[in-house]
Amino acid sequence: MRVVRLSVALALALGCLTLEAARQAPAAARYFPAAGKWETRTPAESGLDPAALDAALKTALATEATSDKDLAVSTPAQFRSEAPYNNLLGPTQVRAGGSALVIYKGHVVASGGDIDRADMTFSVTKTFLSTVVGEAVERGLIKDLNDKAGPYMPAGVDLFKSEHNAKITWDHLLRQTSDWYGTLWGKPDWADRPQNCLGPGIPVPNIEQCKDRPLREPGTAYKYNDTRVNVLALATLHLFKEPLPGVLKREIMDPIGASSTWHWEPYENAYVTIDGKRMPSIPGGGHHGGGMFISAWDMARFGYLFLNNGKWNGRQLVTEGWIAKARTPGVNQGYGFMNWMLNANRPNRVSFQGNGPNTIYIDWDNDLVIVTRWLRGGNPFVDSVVAAIQK
Repeated sequence: MRVVRLSVALALALGCLTLEAARQAPAAARYFPAAGKWETRTPAESGLDPAALDAALKTALATEATSDKDLAVSTPAQFRSEAPYNNLLGPTQVRAGGSALVIYKGHVVASGGDIDRADMTFSVTKTFLSTVVGEAVERGLIKDLNDKAGPYMPAGVDLFKSEHNAKITWDHLLRQTSDWYGTLWGKPDWADRPQNCLGPGIPVPNIEQCKDRPLREPGTAYKYNDTRVNVLALATLHLFKEPLPGVLKREIMDPIGASSTWHWEPYENAYVTIDGKRMPSIPGGGHHGGGMFISAWDMARFGYLFLNNGKWNGRQLVTEGWIAKARTPGVNQGYGFMNWMLNANRPNRVSFQGNGPNTIYIDWDNDLVIVTRWLRGGNPFVDSVVAAIQK
């Protein structure tokens, strides 16, 4: 009987040790693609419906955007109501055709179109900008996002000198609720998307009428406005005292294995001298040319970084706290920080969006990143990919 009891006790002890060992065993390593390569899996290997995914991709690629491929032509045309302030100041190029890239559980499961070409991304650029602002917070260059931005500027920089602009905080700038008033790089804030500048339903036969529009208290009203985004970029440049593309490259793009083909282009007149060095202040989009030129591959890496909550291969590149803040809405319930487009009904799904459309879709629930470029009806493609996941 004693032997039996000892055997039972030994079995129980071994069982406990086995359970404890299982608890302590490292989880399966998360795959992170090395620079220049990304492993693929077939849809079937990944648990996706191959026929459904193939049909979704073919349908998407058949619905390319109808805008002129020469972005020097299509960009001013889109903003013709801003004349005479809609002239281009930065470079453009003839874009590639429609494309899509699907990353599921870390691996490439579908792709089509020209995913190698470094193309303009328009307002997806804003999310790269907000990520650099997050680095400024991490370094302590910005103590609190609710601080007014003006006191952070060096002597002689009058971005926030007026009584109205002096109230603007970093949070207001990130959420496009600053209502900053003024002109930057020859572009008045009131000339950017002037529709309804005098109030809802009031036509603007002469854009100059917008110059004397009523000012709104910073933080109380949302308006998508590239001039104010460029104010954020210039203010952040004064914090780092080095060009922001270099900060992004060193802190984010090189660590995630991005290619050498991406480039962030300034306006021809957007240069300042800081500590005796002339340097560019980059725009937060391609509204007037310039902005981020990047391939679908590098966009997918950027999205995959956020899918993994800012961590890449064991290194925390963007803090989880910053990501949590970027995902909180402001006055506009569908807008977080600088083109973090939110979904109130599906809070674990966000997208970074720009004209084209150019989109990086991130879905934590389904372990999914999708990049679509120059496609009409991008959301149906996303929905079709999600539907192809075999639960």
